[in-house]
Amino acid sequence: MKINYQGLIFLAFASIFMNEANAQQDAQYTQYMYNTMTVNPGYVGSRGQLSMAGLYRSQWVGLEGAPSTFTLNLHSPIRNSKLGYGVSIVNDEIGNGTVQETYLDAMVSYTIEVSREAKLSFGLKAGGNILSLDFNKLRNFDAEPVSTDNIENRFSPNFGLGMYYHTNNFYVGLSAPNLLQTEHFDNSQTDANALEFLSKERINFYLITGYVFDLNGNLKFKPALLTKVVGGAPLQVDLSANFMFNDKFTFGAAYRWDAAVSALVGFQISEQFMLGLAYDRETTELGGTQFNDGSFEVFLRFELVRSFQRLVSPRFF
Repeated sequence: MKINYQGLIFLAFASIFMNEANAQQDAQYTQYMYNTMTVNPGYVGSRGQLSMAGLYRSQWVGLEGAPSTFTLNLHSPIRNSKLGYGVSIVNDEIGNGTVQETYLDAMVSYTIEVSREAKLSFGLKAGGNILSLDFNKLRNFDAEPVSTDNIENRFSPNFGLGMYYHTNNFYVGLSAPNLLQTEHFDNSQTDANALEFLSKERINFYLITGYVFDLNGNLKFKPALLTKVVGGAPLQVDLSANFMFNDKFTFGAAYRWDAAVSALVGFQISEQFMLGLAYDRETTELGGTQFNDGSFEVFLRFELVRSFQRLVSPRFF
């Protein structure tokens, strides 16, 4: 029997939206420690200079139609002020273009100096997402068409809030990057024979924290935690531990509770460029299947040559 893996992906996707008790979650990242502004607008400007970063994630490599995510962001402080600004673009794709969702956001932060080394930032995010869903690309085992209308470039506004506290060695943040619970479609009231499900984006709450230990003059150690809570979905807990050698080479491991284990490596190519790679292996039944080769991420950051003092521990968060 020939298995339609794209159909399996759709079933996994649709099961998330089967009724209002279930919730759509934000995209997940293994290298979340380098992609903080995506989940917390209070982070923008905290690196003390113009910072641009791109991240690409390929989920479940080898599985036809598996999800992929591309993120591009830019942020910077405004010199001689307590303000920071940022912009972010996130694109999710599932099923070789069957589902595409793009998030476009602008962010601003305001920073208070709590002490000589400690700073507390408050962030605001405003923007929205564009959703497209093409049911014509779906096929079930009997090759019957799905009876429902497509979604084409539907825009839904949203906004979010975040707080971010950091010193030279420690950071902690609380955020809710999307506060509006948008309902994308519900065809159960219009067609009794149609596929019945409701897609609703629920609020995702994030807690992030990490600490940098100076083990010696050349070696730093940073454990980090990301916790995500969303109604109707399992609690997500990501634990990571990274070492940095000579402020150039980073390596470590991560664990996503009841989901995956990961390996991470990074290299500060120059004062301006950093490259990061990550590999995930699922600990669920999906991870043991022969068509799933794990998930990969590649991250690249560019920063302008600093012309004023950096606000955080160099390159580590």
